[in-house]
Amino acid sequence: MSRDENVLKWVVLVVSSLSAFLTPFVVSSVNIALPTIGKEFSLNAVLLSWVVTSYLIAATIFLVPFGRIADIYGRRKFFAFGILLFSLTSLLGALSYSAFMLFLSRVLQGIGSAMIFGTGMAILTSVFPLRERGKAIGINVASTYLGLSLGPFLGGLLTHYFGWRSIFLVIVPVGLIALTLVLWKVKGEWAEAEGEKFDLPGSLIYGAAVLIIMYGFSRLPAALGLWLVFAGIVGFTIFVRWEMHVLNPVLDIRLFKNNVTFTFSNLAALINYSATYAVGFILSLYLQYIKGLNADHAGIIMVAQPVMQFLFSPLAGWLSDRVEPRLVASLGMTLTAIGLLMLVTLNPATSLGFIVTCLLLLGLGFALFSSPNTNAVMSSVEKKFYGVASGTLSTMRLVGQMLSMGILMMILVLFVGRVQIVPKYFPAFLRSAKAAFSVFAFLCFLGIFASLARGNLRTGEV
Repeated sequence: MSRDENVLKWVVLVVSSLSAFLTPFVVSSVNIALPTIGKEFSLNAVLLSWVVTSYLIAATIFLVPFGRIADIYGRRKFFAFGILLFSLTSLLGALSYSAFMLFLSRVLQGIGSAMIFGTGMAILTSVFPLRERGKAIGINVASTYLGLSLGPFLGGLLTHYFGWRSIFLVIVPVGLIALTLVLWKVKGEWAEAEGEKFDLPGSLIYGAAVLIIMYGFSRLPAALGLWLVFAGIVGFTIFVRWEMHVLNPVLDIRLFKNNVTFTFSNLAALINYSATYAVGFILSLYLQYIKGLNADHAGIIMVAQPVMQFLFSPLAGWLSDRVEPRLVASLGMTLTAIGLLMLVTLNPATSLGFIVTCLLLLGLGFALFSSPNTNAVMSSVEKKFYGVASGTLSTMRLVGQMLSMGILMMILVLFVGRVQIVPKYFPAFLRSAKAAFSVFAFLCFLGIFASLARGNLRTGEV
C-alpha cells in the first residue's frame, strides 16, 4: 500500500467517525429533552414519540435509495451533501416555533442522515482491507457510541441551562468541520456501479410501504391501524417481488437469497435494534416523570449504556478480526436480552443503582453485537455492493428503531392513551414500560438464534 493510500484511509476513518458522532448525539440528546419539548408544545405521549419517529421514518425511506444512487454517481458527493443538509436542518430545529416546524426539521434531518449513513460506512470499507476492517469499523462504531454517550450528559446540561433548542445549535459547527474535512482531504468518488440505472419505482413502493406501516402502528389498536399495517406488509411484499425482477434493483434481493451470512446478519441487526432503541425513550420519561430528576441528572444516569458501548466497541471489532463474528455478536445479543429482562421489574422504588447496572449490561451487550455484526455484513459482499450493503445494514438499524418506537407507541395507546403524562397517569405509564421491556426481551431472545444461524465468515482477503 502506498503512502497516499495509507494517509487516505486514516483521513477517511477520521471523517467517517466524526460524521458517525453527529446523528446519535442529536438522537440521544433529544431523548433527554422530550419532557421539556412536550411541555412547551403541549404534546401527548403519542405525539411526543413522533419527535423521534418522524426522523426515523424519513431516514428509513431514503437510506437504501441514497445508498444505491451513491454507488452510481459517487459516494463522496452524497456524503458531503448529507452532512451539509443535516447541519442546516439542525439550525431549523433550533428555530422551531411550533410542533409542526419541529417535526418538519426532524424529517429533513432524517434525509440528511440517510445520505451520511448510506455512504460513510461504504467509503470506510472501500479503503480498508479485510485484515484491518474490523478495527476500523470498531473505531467508527465507537464514535457513534461517543455521540450516544455525550448526548444524554451534554443534552441534559444544555436543556437544563440553555433550553432544548441549544441541542440543535451545537450540531451546526461540528457538522461544518466535518464537511470541511471531506471537501479538503477526501478525494475520489467510489462509484463502482457507475452507468447502471436507478430503480425509481422500487424506491417509491418501498417508501410508501414504510410510511403506511408506521402510521398504522400509531393508529393501533383501531381498525384503521390494523388495515394500514396490513397494507404496509402488502407493500413490502410487492417491493420484494419487484426487486427480484427489475434489471438494476435499488436493493439487490439476491444478496439475501444467495448469501446466508448477509441475510442473517441483517436479520440479527433488525431484531436487535427493534428490541433496544425505545429503551432510551422509556427511561428518559421514567427518570424525569417517575423519579423526578432534572434533565441533567437523568442524562448522567443514562450515559452509562453508551459509555460501555464506546469503551468496548473497538475491542469487539478487534475480536471479530480473530474470532468468528457470529460468536461475539451472539454473546452480545444474549447479554442484551438479560439486561432487558432485568428492566421488566421497574417500579417507583427501583434504585438508580439497579438502573445503572441494567444500562451497563445493555451497553456491553450492544458493543459486543454491533461491531462484529457490521464486520460480518460488509465482509460478506463484493466491493461493488458496499454501498448497497452499508445502506441495507443501516436500513435494518433504522427499520428496527422505527419498529421499536412503533411497538412502544402501540403499547402507550393501549395502557396510557392519547394524553399528556401527568401524575394521574404515572401508574399506567409504568405498566406500559413493563410491557414494552417484556416484548423487547422476547425479541432479543429470538435474535440470538438469528445471530448464530449466519454461519462462519473466515475467508480469504477481499
